[in-house]
Amino acid sequence: MQTRVHAAPIVGSGVWHGRWPHEEATQAFAQRLAACPAVAHATLALQGDLGAGKTTFVRHLLRALGVRGRIKSPTYAVVEPHSAIDCPLMPPGEALSIWHFDFYRFTDPREWEDAGFRELFGSPGLKLVEWPERAAGFMPAIDLTLDIDPDPMNTDPEHDGSRLVRATAHTPAGQRLLEALAG
Repeated sequence: MQTRVHAAPIVGSGVWHGRWPHEEATQAFAQRLAACPAVAHATLALQGDLGAGKTTFVRHLLRALGVRGRIKSPTYAVVEPHSAIDCPLMPPGEALSIWHFDFYRFTDPREWEDAGFRELFGSPGLKLVEWPERAAGFMPAIDLTLDIDPDPMNTDPEHDGSRLVRATAHTPAGQRLLEALAG
C-alpha cells in the first residue's frame, strides 16, 4: 500500500465522494472536469495503487480537453507533455499546455532541478501528477487530489473496473473543480 499525500481541505468542506462503476463513468467524470475553466491552470494529484485507474482517467481527461494522438503513461519518462490545440477552454488558436507527471521512479531530489520541473510547474497549463508523495517538498500547491481505489464491494467479474473516488480540494481553484463535479 502506498503512502498518500494529505493536505487539509479548504474551509467549507472541499470533498466529493463517488463511484465509477465502469470506464464510461470514468470518462463522464473526466468530461465534467474538462468543462470547468479552472482545470486549464490547475495541478491535480492522482493517488492510488498500481492499476487503480489513474492513467485511464488521465487519458479520458486529455481527450475531453482536445488532445489528439497517442497518450502514453510517463512511467519511464517521468513527464509527458501534451498540447490541446482544440481545447474549448482556450481562446481560438491558443493551445492548452498539459504535463502528465509520474513520480513513481523519482528517487533523487536533484532530478527536480535538473529536469526543469520547477519551470514546468511555474508555467501556465494543467499539471497531472501521479505518485505526488515521491516529490513531496518540491511540488507547489496541489489544487485537487483524486484518490482512486478499486471498489472492494464489487463482486461482478465482468465489471472489475469499478472504482471508488474521493476528490479533495486544497485551493479555491480546487473548490471550483469540485463544484463542476457536483453540477
